[in-house]
Amino acid sequence: MLRSALTNAMVEERISKNVAQLVKVQRARRRRPDPWSVEEACAFLENAQMWRDYLYPAYVLILVLGLRKGEVLGLTWADVNLDSGELQIRHQLQRVRRRLLHTDTAKTEASEAVLPLPDVCLAALRLRQKEQQAAKERAGDLWTESDLVFTTRYGTPVEPRNFTREFDRRCERAGVRRIRVHDTRHTCASLLAALDVHPRIAMQILRHSEIAVTMEVYTHVPSADTRRALRKLGEALGGGSQKRGEEGQQQGADMDGRPES
Repeated sequence: MLRSALTNAMVEERISKNVAQLVKVQRARRRRPDPWSVEEACAFLENAQMWRDYLYPAYVLILVLGLRKGEVLGLTWADVNLDSGELQIRHQLQRVRRRLLHTDTAKTEASEAVLPLPDVCLAALRLRQKEQQAAKERAGDLWTESDLVFTTRYGTPVEPRNFTREFDRRCERAGVRRIRVHDTRHTCASLLAALDVHPRIAMQILRHSEIAVTMEVYTHVPSADTRRALRKLGEALGGGSQKRGEEGQQQGADMDGRPES
């Protein structure tokens, strides 16, 4: 900042030399993320599915497709094609200066890419569609109509801060390390391999330009037990455990659309 200010001063001929340019500043060391292993991600998803957490489909998308929190919460049904098994990232939901904004994503090649949906993602989204319709019928006149995939029990957008809070709670209940939501993106490739997703499809999801890069990731596959457990998640969505308890019955009650204080 000082170097920039002094450069402007030189342009305006207020000073003759920018002494800040002579100073060598050491770059701050970036913190390396410590993402979940496939086993930890599996335990997290199994716990969310077992308790019928209505955010389970969102967790599947951020882990399997590597979507960001804002992209998941801003996802609309118009962006999802369940028949062809495809999804496009065109919107994001963010709170900026106390305003909740649902905006278009930047028009880049990556944002306009159409992502194929693995079976576990398709099953999770179909489940979400049914649960949202049931919530709409329960809410009646209190329902706020929108095309958002993930909403509160009254149809309003899910607060990004509340999503983070629920994610942290699920980490504790699943008995896994608490990490940032953003760091789940680094587990995506390993999960795709564990789910036996074809390398060509994984290449498209991971936005790799060369198949060799994808295959290098695919050489590190988890155990057979982990692979079986992940496949069961998608198969169990249609029936699965009906265990709810107090936690399951309260799903959505805390997600009332108000920002966390």
